[in-house]
Amino acid sequence: MRLFRSTFRVTGRLCTAFTLPVRIVPSFALDVGTAADQVSRRPCSASCLPRLGDAFQHEPLQTFLSKLEEAGPRIGGGGGSRLRLQELLLLVRRLRARERELRDLDGLMQTDESEDLRKLAEDEKVSCQEEMIKLKEQIISLLIPPDEADDSDLIMELTAGVGGQEAMLFTAEMFTMYERYAAYRNWNFEILEYFPSEQGGLRRAAASIAGLEAYKNLKYEGGVHRVQRVPKTEKQGRVHTSTMTVAILPQPNEINLKINPSDLRIETKKASGAGGQHVNTTDSAVRITHIPTGVVSECQQERSQLKNREKALKILHARLYSIKLEEETSRRENARKIQIGSKGRSEKIRTYNFPQGRITDHRIGFSLHDINRFMYGEELLHELIQCLKECADYESLIEVLSENAD
Repeated sequence: MRLFRSTFRVTGRLCTAFTLPVRIVPSFALDVGTAADQVSRRPCSASCLPRLGDAFQHEPLQTFLSKLEEAGPRIGGGGGSRLRLQELLLLVRRLRARERELRDLDGLMQTDESEDLRKLAEDEKVSCQEEMIKLKEQIISLLIPPDEADDSDLIMELTAGVGGQEAMLFTAEMFTMYERYAAYRNWNFEILEYFPSEQGGLRRAAASIAGLEAYKNLKYEGGVHRVQRVPKTEKQGRVHTSTMTVAILPQPNEINLKINPSDLRIETKKASGAGGQHVNTTDSAVRITHIPTGVVSECQQERSQLKNREKALKILHARLYSIKLEEETSRRENARKIQIGSKGRSEKIRTYNFPQGRITDHRIGFSLHDINRFMYGEELLHELIQCLKECADYESLIEVLSENAD
């Protein structure tokens, strides 16, 4: 029974840990595409990104799967954990059967002199390899627990940082990029607040994004984004560096977070800035303060005070839920230092170098080229997000298995 307890402990940790993804220091090579793909995208020379399938080449995962097979009928536990282990065991047994079949086919191809039989064996081998890939993906998906908030919608907040007017112009471009990406993914994108600069650009904005796996994908965008380019007003052609910040806040449902109405202080005021006849004439702007924490949200985007109140409450819920998740993660993962995609505003996560046409994500040392296409917010942004997801999953899997190897 000790063997199974060790196995179950690993799975239990996998089911509960890592509600926030981790910083990645890659150490394994990754094929990033065909030769044709390299024209528009190529990794930095120091970049080595892992694939999840590589995990099967390393001892921790093989040891875990062997222990699971040995435990077999002795699998215990309760409820979902037992069912999860049983499903995992079934997949491992199917994978082992395909591995034996593959070895038999290789032997047949080397010894059989019949051309027709060798051709048949080659076709069977391809089919067998394809099934093995799918089985490995299913095994890994069971081993890597989802983030508690992965199924949530989200609120994205963008704020201009260092760099004055250029930072605000870049913030406006980033806002448009994410709006296009939401459309590319068929997500709903609703502007909650938008405060433009009088000289052009965007001081800060917030948007609600809802759709399939919206938070699961965009949680990696949180952090400081740096832009390097020559501003239009620069007469001597010098490259300036500016920053803006993205915060990704999972949107809770009523079950995740309950707020006592008596803990809220709701104030109304006249809307300010550009906006038409309702500005400075009606008390349409709403400011809500959560008294116990001091967290504040406000909205003046709509003409209706009621609609502004609803949007301000949505922002407040997301901010409080984000704080709650961070506190829980801090308690569980006290040893973990930096999270990829966390709201760590001091962490520079990505550089947009316009003179070189390059985007570099510093967390994984990965670069893409063709910056104008990237800023359009479709295929290249999606490609980078998928790289981040796979690296985070790989690192989580290897680290948990290594920690629980004994």
